[in-house]
Amino acid sequence: MSIGKVYLLPMLLHEQGWEAIPADVKKWIAQCDAFFVENEKTTRRYFKQIWKEMVIDDYIWHPIHKVEQVQIDTFLLLLNEGKNIGIISEAGCAGIADPGQLLIAAAQNIGAVVKPYTSPSSLILALMASGMNGQNFQFHGYLPIDVNDRKKKIISLENDAHIKGTTQLFIETPYRNNQLLEALIQTCHPQTRLCIGVDITSPDEFIKTATINYWKNHKPELHKKLAVFLIGTK
Repeated sequence: MSIGKVYLLPMLLHEQGWEAIPADVKKWIAQCDAFFVENEKTTRRYFKQIWKEMVIDDYIWHPIHKVEQVQIDTFLLLLNEGKNIGIISEAGCAGIADPGQLLIAAAQNIGAVVKPYTSPSSLILALMASGMNGQNFQFHGYLPIDVNDRKKKIISLENDAHIKGTTQLFIETPYRNNQLLEALIQTCHPQTRLCIGVDITSPDEFIKTATINYWKNHKPELHKKLAVFLIGTK
């Protein structure tokens, strides 16, 4: 029996961001026998919106909130049984800032075919719209929570942006966005450029690049919003 394939399926960034979802998603879903998903309830609703006739309970479902060895073993067992598996993030691209990465690595280790499909990525979309260096960039995930550690990290990122020309991307838990923005304003040089991308693909999408000096006097309200931050130069 041949090894099953892994399909990295696109997911909405925002509940109204359907324009960013490819038209072929239904076809890709139909290729799968099982799904490993970050949020089963959200994914089931999303699939039914795409494919109303889909019988959700005919498929195997596994959560991937925190990938442990038992989940990897189950994942590999299904692949070795010839089952095709779809991996879906809670938002955007599977495997990018997403726990599904560990399952994808396991699939690669046994030689399974991994098929990534176009999906809206807040990181890439923000970088595209920022006007910053798209040939040399780094994503750092979440910055430290500790105030002193966070300040040191911001200084390090800013230095890399200016010395190496590297665009620095990072995110924060939505309820701490305002605190991070304040830390950036207090720590970075006035002429350092900061891009803030908020609720990307939504009707209220906001992506703007300006100097720290500008942001001091034009602070957007970011509390509980999905935001991406970029430090860079022109």
